[in-house]
Amino acid sequence: MKKWKVGFICTHNSCRSQMAEAFGKAFASDVFESYSAGTEIKDQIDPDALRILKTKYGIDMIANGQYNKTVDQLPPLDIVITMGCGVQCPAMACLYREDWGLPDPTGQSDEVFIQVIEEIKTRTGLLKQRLAERSREG
Repeated sequence: MKKWKVGFICTHNSCRSQMAEAFGKAFASDVFESYSAGTEIKDQIDPDALRILKTKYGIDMIANGQYNKTVDQLPPLDIVITMGCGVQCPAMACLYREDWGLPDPTGQSDEVFIQVIEEIKTRTGLLKQRLAERSREG
C-alpha cells in the first residue's frame, strides 16, 4: 500500500498545523506520513496546543520531535492541507490540495481550543480513510 506524504500548512506553524501533524502521526501513520509547516513561523509551538494535546489526548508533540518549520523545509508532498489561515500559500507541487477553513484558537478559551482540536482530529481520521481507500484502489 502506498504511504502518502501529507503536509499541513498554516501561517505560523504553531497551532492548527502542528496539531494536525500530531494527530496524523498518532492515528494515521500506517496510511500517511505527516508534516507541518508555515509560511512564516513563530519560535515555538503554542503552549495551549501543547498542554491540551498532552493532557486530553496523551500526545506529547515535543517528545515526538515536532518543531516549527517553514514550507521550504518539507519533503515533496502528495497532499497539501491548508488550515484556513487567510494567507496565500506558496505554490507547492502536490497531487491534491484542500483547505480545512478552521478558525485559529490561539489565545482563546480551552473550550474553543478543544472544539478546533476535535475538528482537526475528525478531519484527520476522514483523510486517513480516504487515502487508505485510494491506496487499495491502486
